[in-house]
Amino acid sequence: MSARIDHTVTSGTFSLDGGTWDVDNNVWVIGDDAECVVIDAPHDADPIAELIGDRRVVAILCTHGHDDHVTVANELSDRFDAPVRLHPDDEVLWRMTYRHTAFEPIADGDTVSVGGTELQVLHTPGHAPGAVCYYAPDLGAVFTGDTLFQGGPGATGRSYSDFDTIVASIRSRLLVLPTETVVHTGHGDDTTIGAEAAGADEWSQPG
Repeated sequence: MSARIDHTVTSGTFSLDGGTWDVDNNVWVIGDDAECVVIDAPHDADPIAELIGDRRVVAILCTHGHDDHVTVANELSDRFDAPVRLHPDDEVLWRMTYRHTAFEPIADGDTVSVGGTELQVLHTPGHAPGAVCYYAPDLGAVFTGDTLFQGGPGATGRSYSDFDTIVASIRSRLLVLPTETVVHTGHGDDTTIGAEAAGADEWSQPG
């Protein structure tokens, strides 16, 4: 059985810099009938657990440490006896949600094998210092969290983010992928690398 991509959306809030906003988050589960990984763990563990079913969870992979992407990471870790993996540059954000709980570090160039396919870790700072994307060449897909959306870069108006850094990350790490690669985002609709590359010259810093 070849690897597949399953998807759900959970709803909750995102809090940072003294503000709180309502958000809907994409959750991606990649694997076959025997095992899977979860990309991001926001808001509510139950719908994510339904996607997992009785499969072995290899890891809960975080695209970054903002609370709306890790809210139920530890709950899922406990339920499925799976490590939570996060780039260590986002420890400052992780500690805002989990003061005393450790995670397993992940680094640029790492690969995660699951269900007969591999996910390649691409460090793409800018939205957050430790933001990463997970590229699955066999599936023609990249999971970008809040680094790249349909229409351009993720937000950089809050603490620990930087517009020039995120644009450099996208140009050097993502826009070099095959144009037909499907971009599965942290919020909102899918896009493709080709579609975003075509609009890249129009990107400008908000405000």
